[in-house]
Amino acid sequence: MDQLNYDVLEKSGYRGYVLKTAPEKVMQFGEGNFLRAFVDYFFDVSNEKAGWNGKVVLVQPIAPGLADMINQQEGLYTLCLRGMEKGQKVDARRVVSACSRAINPYADGGWAKVLEMAGSEDLEIIVSNTTEAGIVHESESRFDQQPPVSFPAKLTRVLYERWKAGRKGVVVLSCELIDNNGKELLKCVNQYIDDWKLEPAFRDWVNSENIFCSTLVDRIVPGRIRDPKELEALNRENGYEDQLLDVGEVFGVWVIEGPAGLEDRLPFKKAGCPVHVVPDVTPYKKRKVRILNGAHTGFVPGAYLAGFDIVRDCMHNDTVCGFMNKMLNEEIIPTLHGLDRSDLNAFAAAVQDRFNNPFVNHELMSISLNSTSKWKARNMPSLLSYIEENGGKLPPCLTMSLAAYIAFYSCNVKGLNEKGLICQRPKGNEYTVSDDRWALSFFWEHRADTPKALVHAVLSNKKMWDQDLTKIPGFESAVADDLKKIRSEGAEAAFRSVL
Repeated sequence: MDQLNYDVLEKSGYRGYVLKTAPEKVMQFGEGNFLRAFVDYFFDVSNEKAGWNGKVVLVQPIAPGLADMINQQEGLYTLCLRGMEKGQKVDARRVVSACSRAINPYADGGWAKVLEMAGSEDLEIIVSNTTEAGIVHESESRFDQQPPVSFPAKLTRVLYERWKAGRKGVVVLSCELIDNNGKELLKCVNQYIDDWKLEPAFRDWVNSENIFCSTLVDRIVPGRIRDPKELEALNRENGYEDQLLDVGEVFGVWVIEGPAGLEDRLPFKKAGCPVHVVPDVTPYKKRKVRILNGAHTGFVPGAYLAGFDIVRDCMHNDTVCGFMNKMLNEEIIPTLHGLDRSDLNAFAAAVQDRFNNPFVNHELMSISLNSTSKWKARNMPSLLSYIEENGGKLPPCLTMSLAAYIAFYSCNVKGLNEKGLICQRPKGNEYTVSDDRWALSFFWEHRADTPKALVHAVLSNKKMWDQDLTKIPGFESAVADDLKKIRSEGAEAAFRSVL
């Protein structure tokens, strides 16, 4: 079977949208599955729906990468968007033609190609996703390296070349998973300007003529089809072999923090893409952490003890799904301020569709990793806000959620080894709890405690919560009662008792 390129695609009979040539308007640091299933997809839709007429050049961020393979396929790849949308199963397929080529800056002449593009009049946008460790200032990066070591150093060098060419500034869209990613990136760039003793006029141009945007990205990207038989069948159905085939969930939202007017400068609004330019990304990050991530951490430990193994099956159980929805709609969403309530409700409704994805077997045990810090970051703020805003009343689902977390870490404890805390489900298999060593050691030391004593020890542990949760009136006894109920009646019955 022939490998995908423009000629092969035409011969395959593909009838979807394709744009073969257009000005190269985007330089993208990163060529992996996520950016291709998210950012490049939105640019592709913008070409089709908004007549944007732009191409993306992918810059390989580290020495090993996909540049050769991307160029072999002339930038083309198949994207499968799979999941549930408004209760309906979706399995959509699209050949993305937004990417023109890829550059390996570590190959001979590669860095020169990057700098050549830096001075292009067509360049408007720079995108990056170089992992959480990518936005760092490394002192070993030098101006004359080909290329410099760190990504911010590479970007500084690109912007310097652009400034020397007398070109206008660009929009920088940082997609790394750290808080204030755009601001942190600009801070690193300014550090390199200092390190390299570059001209003050260049610093002024960087900070006044370029827009560094912090962004929030939200799409689960499994990235590939792991079943060889399924992949072979899909290639056969497509009529070509695609070594870059990518898979993402249907849901996708990109929130970009930027000034007024930026939304009209970018192509996404006109194309109808779920990309939003806002003055402050913080409320949207809070929405994601409290609702999406908080839902996971809120029901997973109890659901696992109830006998469930993957998220999708939980959504088919009236008790677990009902528990999650009540926790979201009655206890978490009412404490989120600064966003429209209908927007929050729609986001929560989409969560159930996302968790019910028939194409993703999301294991509860993988979600349970480091549940101590996750519960503190994702669920405790909702708990405390609810109590404060409701005159001291306790939220029943969030209270039960904390009890379930304690039950998960203390269920028939068998041992502690280098992999984690060995526990056993009621009448079920052994499982390994993975967390910070101090947290695992804590539960090991308290394995023989009564429910009352264990709850007191957990809630009063300031290392866990940065405060003493026993000071909340009635909370300690409520969590202890819930823990007893989980142990005596089972987690599913305990969840059902608060519905």
